[in-house]
Amino acid sequence: MVTSATRDNPRVAGDTRTIVFFPEGAYGPTNNCVGIGDVLRRRGHRVVFIVEESFAGRLEEKGFEERLMRLGPKPETEEVPGQFWIDFIRDTAPIFRKPTVEQLGEFMQPTWQALIDGSKYVDDRLREIIDELAPDVIVEDNVIFFPALAASRRPWVRIVSCNPAELKDPAVPPFSSGYPVADRSANAAFLEEVERTHRAMWADYDAFCRSRGGPALAWHPEGPDFMPESPWLNLYLFPEAADYRREQPLAPTWHRLDSCVRETDGTWALPERLREGGGGLIYLSLGSLGSADVGLLQRLIDVLGATRHRVIVSKGPLADQIRLHDNMVGEAILPQPAILPQVDLVVTHGGNNTVTECFNFGKPMVVLPLFWDQVDNAQRVEETGFGVRLPAYAFDDRDLTGAIDRLLADRALRERMAADAARYQANPGTVRAADRIEQVARTSQPVLR
Repeated sequence: MVTSATRDNPRVAGDTRTIVFFPEGAYGPTNNCVGIGDVLRRRGHRVVFIVEESFAGRLEEKGFEERLMRLGPKPETEEVPGQFWIDFIRDTAPIFRKPTVEQLGEFMQPTWQALIDGSKYVDDRLREIIDELAPDVIVEDNVIFFPALAASRRPWVRIVSCNPAELKDPAVPPFSSGYPVADRSANAAFLEEVERTHRAMWADYDAFCRSRGGPALAWHPEGPDFMPESPWLNLYLFPEAADYRREQPLAPTWHRLDSCVRETDGTWALPERLREGGGGLIYLSLGSLGSADVGLLQRLIDVLGATRHRVIVSKGPLADQIRLHDNMVGEAILPQPAILPQVDLVVTHGGNNTVTECFNFGKPMVVLPLFWDQVDNAQRVEETGFGVRLPAYAFDDRDLTGAIDRLLADRALRERMAADAARYQANPGTVRAADRIEQVARTSQPVLR
């Protein structure tokens, strides 16, 4: 195992290896991989990112090599990073007002199908890239498998930067349900709807993966897997304090990262006019995708604009359509890891990166989930006492402001989260992940906990 004395010194740590990261084409998984990749790059390894063409140049700016690919035909107009998903979320936002069981057929299945279509489209291109790079290890942070990784016969690593309900277990609520751990009464009906809406699609993709040299996919009593375990190394990102208790232990190749905060975004100084004043300092973010719902983000801004609190707003990809109030500052993209240590509380959509970063810095949350694992994160934050879950589209203004005031006044919660944060920061997930990935790259052997 690499020790702290050798983490950033490739001459001591050993020979250079080629490590390829293949994150989902969204900011969350990409940023997660950037944090880990930065540690490996500073150790002297060759780190290459396989990214969608819309991300071209973004990883090079951070010192990494890039290899470009597409998940579908090139559009007639120029894309911004993640444009496909920005458009998709914006157009399907009305569905997020429905119960999660109703979203299965109207949102979850079409989303999975879009991911499957992308995997099929890019398969040949991935094989070209892998053959060219001849990596010592490939790291995939995604919710769907790409059989080209297994067909390469090279070691590959799975990262789960979603809520760990993605890893099925009888004691864990169904993925994307947002259901409580303590009440399983609705689980059976939810899983019946998963069966009805997902089974044929899953079977088609399972057959495709096997036909292209990948392993068979599994369908558990708790739902389908669209991604197999890696035989070498599996990492999942979620803090110990909020993790699920399982009836069936995960395989020994699974390792939890309590947090995984990148150090590549630089610093950020709070503007002078917000440094003094009453109330708390709040960070508001719906993520790069959720903020595409301008109406929802603007409503939150308007509610917070009428309070005594000071607010930092991540305005997102449609920033020119967002109107801030006098008690606010904001930009389209902000260096979130540099901002979170400065604030008192976070109002968030519940994306896994944001939630785990809040735990890393000891910040309570008001979570207004929209889709996917955000509902699971919101439920877990509330039922473990680290924040409040509110319905994104049906909250009362007073519910939001009341939750903020209660959390800001909860001294015991702040102390509890500060103690947890100290433990997470003392054992950074970026370094732990890099250690284990490096071990696979050097030995081609499984890494067991």
